[in-house]
Amino acid sequence: MLIDLSTGRVERLLEALGRPQDRMGPVIHVAGTNGKGSTTAYLRAMAEAAGLRVHALTSPHLVRFCERIRLAGALISDDELSDRIDEVEAANGKEPISFFEITTALAFHAFARSPADLCIVEVGLGGRFDATNVFAHPAVSVISPIDYDHLEMLGLELAKIAWEKAGIIKSGRPVVAARQADEALAVVEAEASRLGAPLTLMGRDFDAYEDRGRLMVQMETRLMDLPAPSLFGDHQFANAGLAAVAILALDDRRIDEAAIAAGVGGAIWPGRFQRLTAGPLAKMARARGADLWLDGGHNPHAGRALSDACARLMAKDGRPLALIVGMLGRKDARGFFEAFARLAPQVFTTGFESPNATPADALAEAARAAGLQAEPVNGVQAALLGAWRGSGPAPHTLICGSLHFAGDVLAMSEETWPT
Repeated sequence: MLIDLSTGRVERLLEALGRPQDRMGPVIHVAGTNGKGSTTAYLRAMAEAAGLRVHALTSPHLVRFCERIRLAGALISDDELSDRIDEVEAANGKEPISFFEITTALAFHAFARSPADLCIVEVGLGGRFDATNVFAHPAVSVISPIDYDHLEMLGLELAKIAWEKAGIIKSGRPVVAARQADEALAVVEAEASRLGAPLTLMGRDFDAYEDRGRLMVQMETRLMDLPAPSLFGDHQFANAGLAAVAILALDDRRIDEAAIAAGVGGAIWPGRFQRLTAGPLAKMARARGADLWLDGGHNPHAGRALSDACARLMAKDGRPLALIVGMLGRKDARGFFEAFARLAPQVFTTGFESPNATPADALAEAARAAGLQAEPVNGVQAALLGAWRGSGPAPHTLICGSLHFAGDVLAMSEETWPT
């Protein structure tokens, strides 16, 4: 295990800052392997639609560090960020601290200084020993689908990964969890039972599904008929449904069904099956008559969700699919590509600006091992030219494989910087 199995360093720093985590107001704490970012985006959109002031900590950032810290609906300003960094560094002194630990302390310090009705905190990695896991009494703990990822840090067994994620469950505090694989579910249920934490489970206590283009959230005593999620893909119906039930668990009367509906239909989460309509690559796409999408998914579970979303696009007009993929070396590239085998996409692989990026040749070999045709190229623009060569209709085109890679694409133009 390569992570520091303790929250001791961040707790020491938070103590030096006067325990800001105790002065932040109600906290929704979100863990999981896939979908936790989208779930966080829906939660924030729902609460803000109800008129609440909402702070949020998310990770990673795509282009600028300030994307991680949102104060009452707006990204933290450069001036405030600079001031809070100075204060946190002074409080830490020369003690050892990791980047994510000091980021977490910085966010909580900023949150505590600005009144808010709700704080939404996304786990960085795992959960049990994550720097964010310092709340004894979160208002609600939320666990999105658990799957294999970060194996070098969280372990090779799904039950071990689930044990890490279930570490955000706290004694007597409500937990809302997505549908889980049996092995992960057993761990989550056992931890909730051990701590006396009321567990509301998708597939047992509620469900979320598409019906005639709308999101239906069926609970034991209530049915919510909501608009389709603003984020594209079948998997977003489950993410939005998870958020809807989690926000109800707050039991805040200001958040009514109209606010939940507005949040489902209006959430924004860059780099997650995002349609690129601005910037230089979008200009290239328009000139070719192509639709261009961007997603940071990078593991087999994310690959399956992306494959389903792409299948929906292809079913509309019969056009084929092209994938442009950049990925970090520690990821299961073959497992990711296998999720797309049924769609038989063209695959173009490329490196990107990271010392840990998989070389394009090696990534192409992983795609071929999964049964796909793959061509290594030098850069995204070369990949797009390859995908769109010829005179026939342009394929649906998806840039994917890493949030770092997605961030590099968005960074090409200020028009596409997340706000």
